Amino acid sequence: MPPPVAVVFDAYGTLLDVHAAVARHAARLGARAAAVSALWRAKQLEYSWILSATGDYEDFAAITARALDVALATHGVADAALRADLLAAYRSLDAYPDAAPTLAALRARSLGTAILSNGEPAMLQEAVAAAGLAPLLDAVLSVHPLRRYKPAREVYALATAQFGCQPHEIAFVSGNAWDAYGAARFGFRVHWLNRAEVPAEYWLDRLAAARLATLSDLPKLLA
Repeated sequence: MPPPVAVVFDAYGTLLDVHAAVARHAARLGARAAAVSALWRAKQLEYSWILSATGDYEDFAAITARALDVALATHGVADAALRADLLAAYRSLDAYPDAAPTLAALRARSLGTAILSNGEPAMLQEAVAAAGLAPLLDAVLSVHPLRRYKPAREVYALATAQFGCQPHEIAFVSGNAWDAYGAARFGFRVHWLNRAEVPAEYWLDRLAAARLATLSDLPKLLA
């Protein structure tokens, strides 16, 4: 196939480390840190799916806060100052070390680059700026105007509208298997970022164009 018109990335869990917020305050959580972070992420995603499935909507910043409240309560943490610090940290997550070099390499080849994310616009702008990725992106696309979350088909159509192309002309990269599946069913060329090298799920063994262990592998795959 010819090279894609653009490469579109998921943000949270792909370019941005969703566990960085808890990592910054791990000492205050002690042995509960990893479990709190895992449950926070799991509930955040669960709420997005439930809202979309029932035709309801609450923005990603709000459900991120709700998910954190459940995670902290589940693990017996009642610390208002820590809660505030964790939510603030989530708005300035660390980028993975391979994120900026990969984006720069793609732009050097005149490929379009964008984020397509569940995050609400202000939340995404803060995170992208804090991570230093803003100059490397042509667009940061949020589901917020649609009031629907991934993996709804209309979400992925935001990317084709942005670049004025067909689905197969976009390479889509996500570290979330369920998101990679939704994008593949929409018709994107999906590159599933499998940093932890977990078994393939959501039929990605046949739907994904490629499986990546690191973003650094992407530019040569698109050559």
